[in-house]
Amino acid sequence: MKWPFSRDEDNPSDARKRHMMVEQQIRARGISDELVLDAMRRVPRHEFIPATFQDVAYTDGPLPIGNDQTISQPYMVAVMSEALQVEAGMKVLEIGTGSGYQTAVLAEMGLEVFTIEVIQKLADDAEELLSGYENIHFRCGDGRQGWPEAAPFDGIIVTAAPKSVPEVYVEQLAIGGHLVIPVGGFSQQLYVFEKATDGSLEGGSRFGVRFVPLV
Repeated sequence: MKWPFSRDEDNPSDARKRHMMVEQQIRARGISDELVLDAMRRVPRHEFIPATFQDVAYTDGPLPIGNDQTISQPYMVAVMSEALQVEAGMKVLEIGTGSGYQTAVLAEMGLEVFTIEVIQKLADDAEELLSGYENIHFRCGDGRQGWPEAAPFDGIIVTAAPKSVPEVYVEQLAIGGHLVIPVGGFSQQLYVFEKATDGSLEGGSRFGVRFVPLV
């Protein structure tokens, strides 16, 4: 597979599954941002999961990717991507590269993506798979520190849950930018915040979620 993903190499069956995934699991639940929908039609989710689960790659749920980590439910990827409220050319920080699926969706949306993964194996595999993208910057390390030298970011998306919102993310978010983050321990909520002109966060929780802890 060559990246960015080429439609010329697409399997018609996989393309139909992605189309159905977008229409039935995502658009039908209220996601309307065409930048998000188009990206998720293009990115082959089955390439980001182990071979043993590829036959259920387009079903409505998370799947294991090894190292006690999961690839998020497609709808959750869409919700979080739309909640960023970004446009092509903007700069976003992703905390938790995982398999790289969310990363690829953001890149296909035309964003400049700075992505951090704490688990070396996942970081290496994702960087190799997505090496054809010139708009993705990779780092293996502690995502709780953010990426200060690349800040400020127009959006920050976090795919693992801290107990509270790290202040460093607030500092590295641009005024008017959005932070999309699950927060909590056993009980978690997905929060969407916008950074106000005085530097404070405005917004609140959307719904209950379950993500791996931010470590």
